[in-house]
Order: sequence, then C-alpha cells, then structure tokens
Amino acid sequence: MAVLSVAAENGRPPASVPIWYDVTTDGLIRINTGAASRKARLIEQAGVVTLVVQREEPPYQYVVVEGTVVQTEKPAPLDARNEIAIRYLGDEGGRAFIRGMGDSASVLFTVRPDKWLTADFSDEL
Repeated sequence: MAVLSVAAENGRPPASVPIWYDVTTDGLIRINTGAASRKARLIEQAGVVTLVVQREEPPYQYVVVEGTVVQTEKPAPLDARNEIAIRYLGDEGGRAFIRGMGDSASVLFTVRPDKWLTADFSDEL
C-alpha cells in the first residue's frame, strides 16, 4: 500500500489517501481508481502527485516519489486493473476482485517519477 497526496482545491490541504499501485518494467507508477472519485478529479487537475510507501515496523524505511502524470486512460484497461489487483490479492483473488467491480468506471493514471527521497534506519538498530 501507498499513500497518495495531491493538491486540493479551495485552500484545503492536500488530499491524502491510501491506494494500490504497481510499477511498470520501465519504472512508471500506475494507479487505478474510480473515475468519478474526488481523487481522480484532483489528479487530473493537478497533473502531479506525491506517493509515499513505508515500512511500519523496525527497521523503518520509506520512499517518497514526486511525479508527473504522463498518461490517463478512461476506462482503465482490464489488463492493468487485473495486474494491480493481483499484486495485492494474488492471481485468483485479484481477478475475482476486478470481476466483482463489474462495470464500475475507473481511470488509470501513469506517473513518471521526477524526484525520489528515501530513508533507511536499518543502521540505527
């Protein structure tokens, strides 16, 4: 899991939400979400996001990626939706999850990482 942050509107603080994601063989990050969601609307408006992935038990580690949305696909291709769900639920569970979503409209954002920040506190143990 990761936490995605994206600029919000009307002076509100950035929207931050947990998400599923995957990384392509060429290093791009893919995020699939509901097409009608606030998150999707904000990502489309901002065109840039921050993604945080962390290890919550010692030794603590995290990575922060700032990136630019380089592709938006509506509807999200079925193969990409399956690949992301399979990453989290395994082959059978991931495919069942996507089937269970039925015809729910979704959007696939592809993000190019522009800046990385990492921390690893392994040496402090």
